[in-house]
Amino acid sequence: MILYNVTTGIDKELEKAWVHWMKNEHIPAVMRTGLFQHYKFYRVINRQEDAGASYSAQYFAQSMDDLHRYIHQHAPALRKAHEDKFGESQVSFRTILEEIH
Repeated sequence: MILYNVTTGIDKELEKAWVHWMKNEHIPAVMRTGLFQHYKFYRVINRQEDAGASYSAQYFAQSMDDLHRYIHQHAPALRKAHEDKFGESQVSFRTILEEIH
């Protein structure tokens, strides 16, 4: 199993709208690609929340091939939609993890 983790920092004044958009638009669009088995969505607990809030969206792919297909065929448009909607009020970074048995 491959975990594709996207951690995003969002300005406090847009946090509620961003969470709503993630849950109702972005995450469903990612899952509709059919390249992930399931997902989890977390709020990062941070003691210094004055600057903003952070969240982790975790998408679980069966293989690296599925993840690469997502990254090359779907991610550019989905990232653009995210940036168009929230611009510089957010910053994201991505991590790929492989499950060890």
